[in-house]
Amino acid sequence: MGLALNDYRQALDYLFARTTGESRLGLDRTAALLALLGDPHRRFVSFHIAGTNGKGSVAATLDAFLRECGLRVARYTSPHLVDFRERMLIDGAPVDAAAIVTFIERWVPAIERIGATFFEATTAMAFDLFASAAADVAVVETGLGGRLDATNVVLPRVAGVTMIGIDHTEYLGSSLEEIAREKAGIFKRGAAAVIGDPDPRVSGWLASHAGAAGAAPIVRVADSMAVGAITVHPDGTRFQCVRRTERGPLSFHTPLIGYHQAANAATAIAMLDAAGPDYALDSSRVAGALSRVALPGRFHRHERFIFDVAHNVAGAEVLASTLQAVSPPRPVVALVTVLRDKDWRGMLAALAPVVDHFVLSVAPTAPASRLWDPGQALEHARANGWSAEVEPEFDAAIDRAVARGATVVVTGSFHTVGDAMARLQATPHAG
Repeated sequence: MGLALNDYRQALDYLFARTTGESRLGLDRTAALLALLGDPHRRFVSFHIAGTNGKGSVAATLDAFLRECGLRVARYTSPHLVDFRERMLIDGAPVDAAAIVTFIERWVPAIERIGATFFEATTAMAFDLFASAAADVAVVETGLGGRLDATNVVLPRVAGVTMIGIDHTEYLGSSLEEIAREKAGIFKRGAAAVIGDPDPRVSGWLASHAGAAGAAPIVRVADSMAVGAITVHPDGTRFQCVRRTERGPLSFHTPLIGYHQAANAATAIAMLDAAGPDYALDSSRVAGALSRVALPGRFHRHERFIFDVAHNVAGAEVLASTLQAVSPPRPVVALVTVLRDKDWRGMLAALAPVVDHFVLSVAPTAPASRLWDPGQALEHARANGWSAEVEPEFDAAIDRAVARGATVVVTGSFHTVGDAMARLQATPHAG
């Protein structure tokens, strides 16, 4: 192409130009690009995670456990909040910007020839950088779905599916059963399958698909690890659980805040246990590693702000329950922008009982093709008797929320949270 990419920003501009606004699912292009790279994803052990909600929390927790094992651990997640490099961490630190530039400069012709999408090219890049950095193991989070997600080229030691909810129905199906089938596509023959969803129907569907795929062992977290005595505090979540390697209940604490974080931690523990003796940690070491987990954007507190990337109804319901449990200073003002194809009506309804006022805006980095209409959301809010206003200009919306709220909750999408964090200089913690 004769394209000169000489710095990080230009490299990212090229890569983001591969974003079409629509997902093109399938594994062929990713596999073809990885083959040219020498199949770097075969040079490290992988743990693969899918699910509608909870993937990021489980990935961050499992990363901490594997590092406690003394391993060099890579983590691939998406999307990012502020810096693209948040997607690719090695031992908790972002990959080097120069390595991204070098990869894109070298592989532009192949990316163009194969027609790889943004996510496919990014996935191949991540695996190549992980292998080059001699990672022992990678924790890999799916981008969308599972069966046809670009990350599904990996042959994992353990594949885990977290909570299943209604989201991305245009790609994954309109029912929980259809969505579960797509997520279960990450289960592989001979690899352990861990099922984190507590709903017996959903876990049953997932277990059936895991069995059909030849996965072994198949672990349902709700059946194998009783979780209880959950208490939520401003500094995290305490809970008890019974590991299959222990006789009685054990007490744990995660810095991640919310009742759901106990289930996410249990899923990560179950994935670690399912990986076999090479990854064994006694409970005191599990507790120590758990105390070091950090994940920006998930009930992430910064001064008077709470950042939460809830972007569907289930996520908004979890955020609402966590707000109720923590009871931050009132009034609570929510700065909300949601992508148009999400159920924003259901999200506002979930938040309304715990929010005193909504400031509705538009996130600057949200794709133009997916922008919602905050004016329509305002009409809906007022029709339901909720206090709300519209401020389309995002910086001004932050100011309005700060002026009215003792606590400002920023939520609705990764774009919303990332744009606010960038403006407030609340840089995501990558360690």
